[in-house]
Amino acid sequence: MQHLKILWLSLDTRKQVIAVLGGLAIVATLFAIFQIATKPSMSLLYSGLEDRASGDVIQALEAKGVIHEIRGDSIFVETSRRDALRMSLASEGLPGMSSTGYEVLDGLNGFGTTSQMFDAAYWRAKEGELARTILASPMISSARVHIATSLRRTAFNDSEPSASVSVITAGGDLPARHAKALKYLVASAVAGLTPENVAIVDGQGGVIDDSEASNATSLADQRAEILRGRVQNLLEARVGHGNAVVEVSIETVTESESIHQKQIDPDSRVVISTDSEETVNRSTNADTAAVGVASNLPDGDADAQQNSESNENRTRERINYEISETERRIVREPGAVKRLTVAVLVNSALGPDAAAEPGNPQRSDAELANLRELVASAVGYDEQRGDMITIKAMEFEAPGAPGTGSAPSLIDAWGIDVMSLVKLVILALTVLATALLVLRPILKGARQDTGALAAPPTLPGLDGAARQEARMDALTGEIDDTPRNTERMELVPSARTDPGDALAERSGEDPVGRLRTMIEERKEETVEILRNWLEPKEEDA
Repeated sequence: MQHLKILWLSLDTRKQVIAVLGGLAIVATLFAIFQIATKPSMSLLYSGLEDRASGDVIQALEAKGVIHEIRGDSIFVETSRRDALRMSLASEGLPGMSSTGYEVLDGLNGFGTTSQMFDAAYWRAKEGELARTILASPMISSARVHIATSLRRTAFNDSEPSASVSVITAGGDLPARHAKALKYLVASAVAGLTPENVAIVDGQGGVIDDSEASNATSLADQRAEILRGRVQNLLEARVGHGNAVVEVSIETVTESESIHQKQIDPDSRVVISTDSEETVNRSTNADTAAVGVASNLPDGDADAQQNSESNENRTRERINYEISETERRIVREPGAVKRLTVAVLVNSALGPDAAAEPGNPQRSDAELANLRELVASAVGYDEQRGDMITIKAMEFEAPGAPGTGSAPSLIDAWGIDVMSLVKLVILALTVLATALLVLRPILKGARQDTGALAAPPTLPGLDGAARQEARMDALTGEIDDTPRNTERMELVPSARTDPGDALAERSGEDPVGRLRTMIEERKEETVEILRNWLEPKEEDA
């Protein structure tokens, strides 16, 4: 404390002000860096939320007592609690979609609302209600609906309404059947809208196609994957795990076809009924002479009477036959298997190490033929359909040596926060730099002003050699590394003692006692010597 007092008194006013300001700057810097170092690390929780959703999340965080920061449209929380908070908020249904439904119409004022304003609010409410209905599905995490329709239809404007739906699934892709259901949902809610005029867009910006051709392709891929798994399990039971690779390709019918056939066989007739009818018609006609003059003459002979007879026989037979008639109606929908292709690659080596070396046996053609029969039975092989099965035995590349997992580092084992450690290092460097740039120049100036400690005066009663030795051994505050003869080293007596006492002390008194006496009598010089010892020696430029 005495040393600091002496050092402070040795400074002039300007340096004292600089020292005070430097000390305050150091304290302020240390306080600021300490606040930064002790501040918890923050990570992004949510970003880009709507105002209502952000408000709900912030309200939930405040209710839980969580430290959070708001930076623009982003919410930051402590890194150690971020994942747990996300799961906790998700269980509460946050953040939720803030779509607005028919409650928009409740705020309309009948006196100040025009027809255009009402129509815009109505379609906005319709879109919000449809989005709410779509979000009711557990597969959908976000949904927006846009409807384009003409408010007034005229003879020159007969455009049909259309709609688009943007959805983000909770996980995976949206199935085609689900997309088709969304189309019918939106089309049924808007008058005049057909499902063909509704587009479904996924989170990646792609249009989800629910056409029959797309469904057939998806179904074919699923069937191919099922067949591949069956063949893979069948072959690995024989060749071992990892020694067989199977690929299945199914070519399906993508067009629909309707066939109506009606076939009649005239040779395959059967009598089901017979109808016979016979008609007999017999008639006789007697012709007499005409009455006239000749018939009244006495001597004239009358004309002989003439008779005519007719017979008619008519027979009709009707036979009803039932003929064989075949009528077929064939409807072919997309998805039927047109062609099946199977490619199988098995490891040719039979050794335990699965390496094709000369000493290891190879698979025979008979074994490959048996495997082909098994594959054909598993996939439903049809030669007339044009199916193809290819099995080849080839050498597999030996798998590389499994690598060893990385051992946990010291930072991971001790749970050290790297960012906090970096902040502490910056804190230490800042303190050191401040001390070197502020305090050291001040101390240097103080030492230059004080100057070196003067050599002690010449002591009487000493001979010339003793005076020279005393002059050489003057107290300068510096440590001399030159080796000296310790036998000749003597304690310099105090300048305030008389020569007789000095000679008496040199003759045989205790050196420790003499040293204590000198320190008590020459305190200022002793402090200056100690200060010169403690401060680093400055080299001359």
